[in-house]
Amino acid sequence: MWDWADPKVYLHDAISTDKRNPTVNANGPMYGGLEDSGDYLTVLDPASNSTSQVKLKVRDPETPSSANMKLAAPSPFWGNEAIWNSQTSVHSFSMDKQGRVWAAARVRKPKTPSWCQAGSDQISAKLFPINYGDRGLELYEPKTRETTTIDTCFTWGHVNFDDKDVLWSSFGPNGVEGWFDTKIWDKTHDEKKAQGWSAFVLDYNGNGKRDAYTEPNQPADPTKDRRIDVSFYGDSPAPDGSIWGSVMGMPGALVRFIPGSHPPETALAEYYEVPWNNPRAPVQGFSPRGMDVDSKGVVWTVLSSGHLASFDRSKCKGPLNGPSAATGQHCPEGWTLYKFPGPNYKGAVENGSAESAYYDFVDRFDMLGVGKDVPLATGNLSEGLLVMVDGKFLTLRVPYPMGYYAKGLDGRIDNPNGGWKGKGIYTPISTRAPFHMEGGKGTTSKLVKFQMRPDPLAN
Repeated sequence: MWDWADPKVYLHDAISTDKRNPTVNANGPMYGGLEDSGDYLTVLDPASNSTSQVKLKVRDPETPSSANMKLAAPSPFWGNEAIWNSQTSVHSFSMDKQGRVWAAARVRKPKTPSWCQAGSDQISAKLFPINYGDRGLELYEPKTRETTTIDTCFTWGHVNFDDKDVLWSSFGPNGVEGWFDTKIWDKTHDEKKAQGWSAFVLDYNGNGKRDAYTEPNQPADPTKDRRIDVSFYGDSPAPDGSIWGSVMGMPGALVRFIPGSHPPETALAEYYEVPWNNPRAPVQGFSPRGMDVDSKGVVWTVLSSGHLASFDRSKCKGPLNGPSAATGQHCPEGWTLYKFPGPNYKGAVENGSAESAYYDFVDRFDMLGVGKDVPLATGNLSEGLLVMVDGKFLTLRVPYPMGYYAKGLDGRIDNPNGGWKGKGIYTPISTRAPFHMEGGKGTTSKLVKFQMRPDPLAN
């Protein structure tokens, strides 16, 4: 465990490697994002146990700042001091095969450039113009120690690469899935050309391709497709080239986005609601948040009902397009729900557990040491990680400092021949108030590394 950053900030997420190949950046620096609390990346060098900072920048000096938020009341720790002062509001990252860091970051005011809006010649804007968007991208190049702001019309929350070096987004705006082709960017440095986005369109008429569609506030038409007004919270590319995302709410859903040959015009979506009041489902749940996809294409998500859930599309028995599929309740057989360990609320019949999990991560490369494709969830009320192995949970509780609360998870292999010592899983302590943890005022956020010995005496 390492201290990093400073006592007035919190860590939302961290990145150490390329998720597709976790040997990238072996033994190299780890980067943390401060979201609303500060305008720098905190950097840890695990080889020297030293920390540093990468200063971030915005393109427009009038970019909103968290320092402008009105204080609700004085803090018992900081009084009337506004300790958060971020314009960039870095949320999450991806690292590419070159070790470059791609961060979701604000770079301007919310109103988009004219080429994002109606009348633009940008193909995505022609089909679905966007007038307002929050976070774009900020690229950090470790070799040159330079940062570059990149404006995108849509908003970034979680940032994930597919196998073609395309970054896929979450957070919308509502009704939109966006992407950024880093290969085009590297060739042209043209942010307008490198990005695109699409509406979420269901194949409502069932003909296997995208056609004219009805809007969400219009009656459905069996001869047309149908647009749905959703946005991804978590997102993850799958091995088959589709992009999965979680849709928060009640009961919430998973959505599969299939780009097609020319995504702005050809992308289709499939909608799968979490089983809720569905007599065909043996277990009910609700409200997903974080999600990830394993190497077999199975989607894993955490539910506010106190469950870790998997969704296997290959188990679906009925049609996956057409009017019946638009309900989202057409494939309860694809879902499997696992109750989190720990107590439940008194008298609760709708919850599996009182546990609250923020995000999850699939360990596709056995970086923890308990097997490949093992899902890990953040046990935020039990102050640990919840790891499911062979259908049963292991609880990896963090004893110090009390108050461990994780959001993002990452893993890296520093030495492929180093056994359990050569790899590990990393999480930052992500509470927004690190001064509420054991240690009090002056306590900083921390980066925590998890490793599993194959047996207790292994060295």
